[in-house]
Amino acid sequence: MEIPKGLKFSKEHEWVTTEDSVATVGITDHAQDQLGEIVYIELPAVGEKISKDDPFGVVESVKAVSDIFAPVSGTVIEVNEDLPETPEVVNEDPYGDGWLIKVRMNDPSDLEDLMEADEYAELIAREKE
Repeated sequence: MEIPKGLKFSKEHEWVTTEDSVATVGITDHAQDQLGEIVYIELPAVGEKISKDDPFGVVESVKAVSDIFAPVSGTVIEVNEDLPETPEVVNEDPYGDGWLIKVRMNDPSDLEDLMEADEYAELIAREKE
């Protein structure tokens, strides 16, 4: 299972990478593995406001339907338009082409609550116990 260095991770299994005040958000390799084959993704519209720790979308797999939680607060400035047609990309490349949304963050300090790769690996290990 892949946990790339340089990303931030939430306890709900979302990842974040930032450039200036823009956060790119997706779900982790662990999350997509737990969900199984993803068949549907619902994402917010561009311009929608999202709030840290609140659901902003839904991912549906052959096993379950799960909310996707916002790791940061802000305004959605871009959504991955390919995912409604090809949601399986999230299974194939969760940290690349499987990104979900880009958000202009209200407060970059939201990132301080997120985990580094090694902390996230420990969280997953504890969950498996």
